[in-house]
Amino acid sequence: MTINQLSIFIENRSGTLIKVLEVLKQADIQIIASTIADTAEYGIYRLICSEPLRAFEELKKAGVAVAQSDVFAIELDNQPGRAADAIETFSKAGISITYMYSFLLGAKGILIFRTDNAEQARETIISNNLKYIAESDLISYV
Repeated sequence: MTINQLSIFIENRSGTLIKVLEVLKQADIQIIASTIADTAEYGIYRLICSEPLRAFEELKKAGVAVAQSDVFAIELDNQPGRAADAIETFSKAGISITYMYSFLLGAKGILIFRTDNAEQARETIISNNLKYIAESDLISYV
């Protein structure tokens, strides 16, 4: 029920992001979704890609500081307010969202998030009939 996400730690200076992108390009790995959170000194480039395990290995071989984590992905109708409705569902269940990002894929919204309580998030997704997205489902869009 979770998606394998890579978190890449990059210095906040010219040329560091291109190194990561070039490694993925040379390995013929497709980026599906990504976001960068930055501070004055470094950034965390989070991404979901077509081959996360191979991407992890290729980045490690290139000397890139990378970590893997599991995140949830749920599908939302492409209508205003659907993300708010979904987050409210988790909030009412007492689940904190550590971070999130979203994007449109086809005619659907995709909400990616990490939480402090994965098991409770799973139960909430199931009990509220939210449509979770499996990693293979996202990759099939590529």
